Amino acid sequence: LQRPDLFIGVAERLGRVHELGRAVRRSAADALAILPPDVHLFVNLHPLELGDEELFTDANPLVEHAHRVVLELTERAQLETISETPRRVARLRELGFRLAIDDLGAGYAGLGSLAAIEPEVVKLDMGLVRDISHSATRRRIVAAMAALCRELGSQVVAEGVETAEERA
Repeated sequence: LQRPDLFIGVAERLGRVHELGRAVRRSAADALAILPPDVHLFVNLHPLELGDEELFTDANPLVEHAHRVVLELTERAQLETISETPRRVARLRELGFRLAIDDLGAGYAGLGSLAAIEPEVVKLDMGLVRDISHSATRRRIVAAMAALCRELGSQVVAEGVETAEERA
């Protein structure tokens, strides 16, 4: 399985999302241990991992680096299906993690995610950004989403910017 989405899909079907997340967190912690101390790392977090109690304990190898980690909640599952999402997000912040919503504007990630997570960072989906210079509708959508996110206190990242026109 060469694409992450396929690999994650298999983990979902086999009920092994927590195991996969733990392996990712170990790998990320290993990387942080050798990176300069001023480097921050964005680490994807499947929403189902919010149900993994190990995420909130010292058994999570990222806890010691929490001030350098932004946990990106991916758009693969609806947050509404996770019990006590606001409480679990608050626990992550208490540990020192910052939170991001990944791929806003695609899949399940939407305005409900902004309300539930109140992220420090919002990453706009590449599908909205790609060729934005050729679509007035997409420009208006992205401008409105960016303005809302900034008003809510979130930093905005546009994924997939590859040309000067897209950046502009």
